[in-house]
Amino acid sequence: MNISNGQLWKYSSFIENKNYSFNKEEILKNISKNHIDEAYLTISKWDSYSPTPLLLLNKLSKELNLNKIYYKDESKRFGLKSFKALGGAYAVEKVTKGNKDITVSTATAGNHGRSVAWGAKRLGLKCKIFISEYVSDARGKAMEALGADVVKVKGNYEKSLIECIKQSLENNWQIVQDVAWKDYMLVPTLTMAGYSVMMKEIVDQINNEEITHIFLQAGVGGMAGAMVAGAARYLENTPKMIIVEPDSAACVMESIKTGKIEKINIERESLMGGMSCGEPSLVPWEILKKSVNNCISLPDDDIGKAMKLFANASFGDDKIVAGENSAPGVISLIASCNDENIKNKINLNSNSNVLLIGCEGDTDQEMYQKLLKE
Repeated sequence: MNISNGQLWKYSSFIENKNYSFNKEEILKNISKNHIDEAYLTISKWDSYSPTPLLLLNKLSKELNLNKIYYKDESKRFGLKSFKALGGAYAVEKVTKGNKDITVSTATAGNHGRSVAWGAKRLGLKCKIFISEYVSDARGKAMEALGADVVKVKGNYEKSLIECIKQSLENNWQIVQDVAWKDYMLVPTLTMAGYSVMMKEIVDQINNEEITHIFLQAGVGGMAGAMVAGAARYLENTPKMIIVEPDSAACVMESIKTGKIEKINIERESLMGGMSCGEPSLVPWEILKKSVNNCISLPDDDIGKAMKLFANASFGDDKIVAGENSAPGVISLIASCNDENIKNKINLNSNSNVLLIGCEGDTDQEMYQKLLKE
């Protein structure tokens, strides 16, 4: 069967950024070269550090008639199975500066909280984590296993964040959040600097190949912004940057349309849980608003199917454990290649070297198994 058979892969909408102008200096004003370099120097010295694999999806590139498709496999990151391990734990180390009396706190949908809990455990700190009632028990237990005190809050992610801020102020805990707001910019910037380590590794792994396109999943935009900053820091060329979001939570797309941060009302939670966010974060938004070429949004329809094709080694020679937030990149790439209009607009052809970010593995094993079976 053709993997990319046009009928099977859906996207909901696709837009071009009218305000596009990629400016390395401007981008690196938001996350400085020093922040990015220091994050790599620090994290690469951690005990269990090793670069995650950069895999080739050679079967898919052949079928789509692209030169190469690279897949950065973050399921292998520090045993936490997610790129988020790079951010929260690094921010914990930076803001606590060796003070053992600090209690760190955060609100999370799962992976960021695990990173903060792991970072706190590494340094012997107390850790409080707030999750919404929609976060699975398995994710909560994974954080408890790292020694965190997990508090379940009624309502959605935003409610858990409000509760985290409230209790942290009352108890003088140090909030380590991956979302920025007015007067809270440093920690999210440090978190994103941690994520940019992925781009340093990728540059070392591609042996002078030029990346032409990067598909970047966005929730509040932290990973996407970090990868754009990493590209500005480490790449000589400027790839096309394409943001991918669930159609039920395309807050970056809505913001790119108007040129300012838009808050959207999420009426149903996407399967892509880590990307189900209603508003871009301030720090990444400053980076993304001009440096993104296009945005594409997807329904949940093809998530399970894409995960299964990864697991069966249908896209390349490797069997890949790709979680529900890792699937959107490949879905949007296939959907773009199947639509002549988009394919021409973003210039996908036989010379293209596309980078996809496999941002997580089976961080929620029950959910992973369930989606594979569907």
